[in-house]
Amino acid sequence: MERRTFLGGAAGAAAAGFAAPALSQGSVARTLRVIPQANLTSLDPVWTTAVVTRNNAFMIYDQLCAQDAAGEIKPQMAEGWDVSQDGLTWIFTLRDGLFFHDGEKVLAKDCVASIDRWRKRDPFMQVLWPNVAAVEAMDDRKFRFRLHKPTPLILMALGQTQFPCFIMPERIAQTDAFQQIRDTVGSGPFKFVRDEWNPGQRAVWAKNERYVPRQEAVDGLAGGRVPKIDRIEWTIITDPATSGNAMAQGEQDYWEYPLHDLLPMLRRSRGVVVEQRLLDGTYGVCRFNTLQPPFNNPAIRRAVAMAVDQRDYLRAVAGDDPAGWGVCEGVFTCGTALANEVGSDALKTHNIERAKQALAAAGYNGEKVVLIAPGDYPQINTLSLVTADVIRRLGMNLEFVSADWGTVIQRRASKEPVERGGWSIFHTTSSGQSLSLPVFNLFLRANGPNAWFGWPDVPEVERLRAEWVEKGGDPAESKRIAEALNREAMQSMYYIPLGFYWQPSAWARNVTGVFRAPATVFWNIGKS
Repeated sequence: MERRTFLGGAAGAAAAGFAAPALSQGSVARTLRVIPQANLTSLDPVWTTAVVTRNNAFMIYDQLCAQDAAGEIKPQMAEGWDVSQDGLTWIFTLRDGLFFHDGEKVLAKDCVASIDRWRKRDPFMQVLWPNVAAVEAMDDRKFRFRLHKPTPLILMALGQTQFPCFIMPERIAQTDAFQQIRDTVGSGPFKFVRDEWNPGQRAVWAKNERYVPRQEAVDGLAGGRVPKIDRIEWTIITDPATSGNAMAQGEQDYWEYPLHDLLPMLRRSRGVVVEQRLLDGTYGVCRFNTLQPPFNNPAIRRAVAMAVDQRDYLRAVAGDDPAGWGVCEGVFTCGTALANEVGSDALKTHNIERAKQALAAAGYNGEKVVLIAPGDYPQINTLSLVTADVIRRLGMNLEFVSADWGTVIQRRASKEPVERGGWSIFHTTSSGQSLSLPVFNLFLRANGPNAWFGWPDVPEVERLRAEWVEKGGDPAESKRIAEALNREAMQSMYYIPLGFYWQPSAWARNVTGVFRAPATVFWNIGKS
C-alpha cells in the first residue's frame, strides 16, 4: 500500500481542490461538518445495502424498533407491542407525536406499506415471510402481523441494524422494491436538503424541528434520538491527506473512516480525538459474479481463494500492527458463538503455485476478469488492489476498472456479461454484528436471482438457513448448522472472507455526545 504524506497548511487543501463552505462563526457552531466514508449517490435504503445510504437513512427515517448496545430490541416509533398467547398475532401500537417531514401524521398504513416493500429485499425477512399470513392496519395507530405459526424472530428482523426497516409514507413505500425512490420524506430527526445535494461534492441535512424523541437515554441505536445540531454537511474529499489536513486545521468536525496511515498524525493534533466508535470490527469480502464466466465455475472461485492470504489484505489496509486487525477464515464473525472454520481448507492454503495448478485443472481458458474498484474509497480500494495483484499472479486476464464508489454501487447491480458493462469481482465491507447470525449475514444468502449481488444459487445453504430459524434456539443445533453452512459456503466459494480490521473515527474536541454504536449515526451529537 502506498504510504501517504500529511499535508500541512491551507495550501495543501487548496491544491487538492477542497474548499470549505463560507459560514459565519455562529452557523459553524450549529453545523456538524463531516467527511463521510464515501460519496452518497443512492438515497434508497431498500434498493441498496451501501452503508453510506444507510447512514443517510438513519437521519431522515425512523424505525419501529431498534437494537440497544446489548443487541436487545427496544421500541422506537412503536409505543410497544402485544403478542397473543398462541404467538400467532403481534399487535404494534405507534406512539404519539410521529409526523413526516411534510407535516402528515405517521399512520399504521404507512408502516404496513413500508414493511411490505422492505421485506422483499431483506434476507432476514425473506426467510421468515412464509410464516406470515398478513400484515394489516387495524386503525390509525395499530397494525398487526397474523402468522401461520409462532415466529419470535419477527421482532429481531424488524429491529435489526444490518438492513433496517425504515418507515416511509405509504405513497413512497408503494414503489417497486427493485426501483430506486427519489422522494426523501421521512419522520426522522433530520430532513434531507435536496436542493443542496451535489453528488460527488456535498450533501446536507437540517434539523427536524417537529421530531419528538423518546424519553429514554440513547443506548446503542435505541432510546432518544435527539437532533442536537441544526445542520449536518457531508463534504466529499477523495484525497485522504487533504481530509487529514482539514481535520487538523479545524475545517472539518468529523471524519468517519480516516486512513490508517494518518492515524498517528491525527492523534498528535491537539484539536482532534481519534477513537474506535463502531462496536464491531470491519470485515472485508471479495465478491464473485457467479452468473458469468469465469466465476460461474465454483472450482475457479476456489482456485482464487487458495491464493489469498488475509494477512496481505489486512496489513495493506490497517498496517503491520496485528492489534489493528485479525484473520477470520470463516463466514461468521470471529469471537461469536457461531464462528467456525469447518471446510475452510481452500482459504487456508495461501499458496499461489497450488492455486495455479487448481486453476488449470478447473479449466480456466483466458476469460476476461473485470474487477471494479472504488478509487474514492481508500479501504475498499486497497482490498481491490490486493486482489488485482493475486489475479495477475495467477495469470488470469484482468481488466481493472477504477471508478467512484457510487458508480461501483450502480454497476454491481448489472447481471450483464462483462462485454456489456457487467463485472466479475468487487469488494465491500460489513460490520461484525451483521455477519454473526445466518439470518443477518447478507453475503451468505444464496437464493439465486433474489440473492445479493453475485446471485449465488446454492439450495443447501438456503435449506440450512431455514433450518437455523427453526432450531437456532438450541445452542448445539445452532452450532451444528453454522458448521454445515460454513462448509457449504466454502465449497461454493461465492465470496472470499478477507478478515477484519478496526476502523477508528476522528472528530474535533469540541464535538460532544459522540457514542459507540453498531452504525454511524449523528443524533445526540452537538458542538460546544
